Amino acid sequence: MRGIHLDPTQIGATVEGYNEIVDRIPILTRIGIHYELEIPAGSRETVDRALERHVSKCPTARSLAGSVQVEWSADIREVPEETPGV
Repeated sequence: MRGIHLDPTQIGATVEGYNEIVDRIPILTRIGIHYELEIPAGSRETVDRALERHVSKCPTARSLAGSVQVEWSADIREVPEETPGV
């Protein structure tokens, strides 16, 4: 994420799809993504900028544009960077 390297244990997401019945057929109309991130202290501004561009840079969101609304939210926790050898 924009030069910030996160371990897979620092990234989590829950994704839900929402269907509506249209002409008696269930149609996917909305996807909600909720991120849980642990980021290095001092990187919040960079992470916020990257998340703001999520929908415009995500290949899946761009493929679904116009037919499925993609929404996101995030819980972000800044953690101090570990000092090597300590």
